[in-house]
Amino acid sequence: MKLKVDEKADALYLRLDDSDVVESEEVSPGVILDYNNKNQVVGVEILKLSTRTPNINLHELQFQTA
Repeated sequence: MKLKVDEKADALYLRLDDSDVVESEEVSPGVILDYNNKNQVVGVEILKLSTRTPNINLHELQFQTA
């Protein structure tokens, strides 16, 4: 799994695996899902990140597991 934050583009991209993306769908304004050839979600992109979370510190990300 890879997480990429593009401060210039104000976007976050979460890549779940390395399979090829064959289709993308905007499921909500500024939220795009990428699908592989098995119709599985392999990526999630969130645009306008700073307006969704105005106090976000992009240099300090926390990961939690249950």
